[in-house]
Amino acid sequence: MADHLEASVTLPSDPASVSTARSYVVGTLVEWGLPADTEVADTIRLIVSELATNAVQHTFGQSPTFTVDIELERDEQLRIGVTDSHPRFPKRLPAAVQQDNGRGMVIIRWLTAECGGKLRVRPTLEGGKTVSIEVPWTVPARPVTAGGQQEP
Repeated sequence: MADHLEASVTLPSDPASVSTARSYVVGTLVEWGLPADTEVADTIRLIVSELATNAVQHTFGQSPTFTVDIELERDEQLRIGVTDSHPRFPKRLPAAVQQDNGRGMVIIRWLTAECGGKLRVRPTLEGGKTVSIEVPWTVPARPVTAGGQQEP
């Protein structure tokens, strides 16, 4: 595989874009060698869903689009970032039992840590922000058949 792979998609800040972002990221990672039916892929789906949902719900119409960037460095480090043009950084809210929302960043941080990675929030030069995760790239080995061949 190449030393550096990257992909990007810009989507409208619309709830329908959340599933598009999720499908785009997982589809790209499958092309890069990650089996779609693994726990890692499921975790990535959930993280991307939360990142994209935050970009849609918490920009209050001030960011007409958001961009999802995916980078893979030397088959070792995967970075997924969601950038919007709203200047307000996400806040960590207490997760009260009655609360219906506000737990997205807690979920992202926990899932990322479980994968051995980290969550970052940084400003963009244009005045918005990028919320990104960095996790080790771990592609599970394919099972070996009785004949000693790897399954596709």
